[in-house]
Amino acid sequence: MARSKIEGGFPLNRRVLLGTAIATAIASRAMARAPVRNVVLVHGAWADGSCWADVVTRLQAGGYNVTVVQNPLTSLADDVAATRRALALQDGPTVLVGHSWGGVVITEAGVDPKVTALVYVAARAPDAGEDFAALAARYPTMPARAGVVTTDGFSRLSEEAFLKHFAGDVPRAKARVLYAVQQPIAADLFAGRTTVAAWRGKPSYYAVSAHDETTSPDLERFLAQRMKATTIELPSSHVSMISHPQAITDLIEKAARSGG
Repeated sequence: MARSKIEGGFPLNRRVLLGTAIATAIASRAMARAPVRNVVLVHGAWADGSCWADVVTRLQAGGYNVTVVQNPLTSLADDVAATRRALALQDGPTVLVGHSWGGVVITEAGVDPKVTALVYVAARAPDAGEDFAALAARYPTMPARAGVVTTDGFSRLSEEAFLKHFAGDVPRAKARVLYAVQQPIAADLFAGRTTVAAWRGKPSYYAVSAHDETTSPDLERFLAQRMKATTIELPSSHVSMISHPQAITDLIEKAARSGG
């Protein structure tokens, strides 16, 4: 029987395999730490993908490949499917970002192996199987909720609630455009529950909106603390990616530079 040549106390073929394994491990670690160039943005309820426009232009100027998901807002499963389709198109490591309801979507879809980090913007972040409505009920009901109008199984925000409470720090003319393009949501959308919590296994970042009148800022702070997120707090309404786009861009870039 042929024997492997012995060098340095190890058969040569074993040394080659060991060296290959070490090199692969080093390369994998280096890739994991490398800046991420792909960003997928997920909008929330009563909005569409255009709400990310000012963040998109800044990220693109920084050389990022940006994809904005257009959620159907018909069910959690439908929205997660739309986000998974967007992730499938990415050519490598990706930062996944969710605003408001979009936080539920990225919590479920973020287990995708391409996702290196999660960024939550005034967002819901449920644990696996958690009744988020019960959790939110521990905090004050915010004024925007009184403006929800439901017709034929779909809900919208009234113009007054949208302008005053949802996008209260956005210039009125711009806020009226956002109101006009808001996407109605299935009336039972918020009843959907996640089966996983991606933030339990992925580095997470959170932007709290201190002047939020749609989601309780204290609830946002609790969620950020629970996931041990790198957290910023902005003097913002619910839509900080519109009123403070540079701060949100900076947070996304921080997540990308960390390489997960």
